[in-house]
Amino acid sequence: MAAILTSLRNTVIAGSVLAFVLFLMYIQIQGFGGEAFWAFFFRWLHVLSGVMWIGLLWYFNFVQIPTMPKIPDELKPAVGGYIAPEALWWFRWGAMATIVTGLILAALNNYLGDALLLGALNDFSVPKNIAIGIGMWLGIIMWFNVWFVIWPNQQKALNIANQYPDISPEDKAASARTAMLFSRTNTMLSIPMLFAMVSAQNIY
Repeated sequence: MAAILTSLRNTVIAGSVLAFVLFLMYIQIQGFGGEAFWAFFFRWLHVLSGVMWIGLLWYFNFVQIPTMPKIPDELKPAVGGYIAPEALWWFRWGAMATIVTGLILAALNNYLGDALLLGALNDFSVPKNIAIGIGMWLGIIMWFNVWFVIWPNQQKALNIANQYPDISPEDKAASARTAMLFSRTNTMLSIPMLFAMVSAQNIY
């Protein structure tokens, strides 16, 4: 067991194998469900991706940002030089995977257009599509913030891959503040986004 749990790769493989066992149980009990299965499969991928994305968003905002002022100056480069860039890689690709799988899921369930138009295709008569559409648009705004505001500014603030070796301290501080404010914006939006997503599946 230690050989599995001391390696992240082996841990993920083991988790995937256990999920595959559950898939085989499903096939044995239900048979292959065709369209219903693929809708489930992409919902599962959507949730996995969302857990990675929002989990890291909340890590940054609930743990890293509030803790940084308490870290001794000589230790801060370890966070900015090693931990943060790695976390940002998973953060932005988690965001991308969440959006892509969400759009595929909406298409498979035949509500993509109506949700993106906030129910307009059905004369606003399907509250579930309006709710999921609000959640989708909040998610899209958050995805945009990640890729086109937070990530570019973090690259400057942390000089990731030594792309900005000559950036001034003032520009570096401004970029760090912009990234933080948009990260906080995404944290704020994540709460109603999750409410909209979950409500669409459970109360409409």
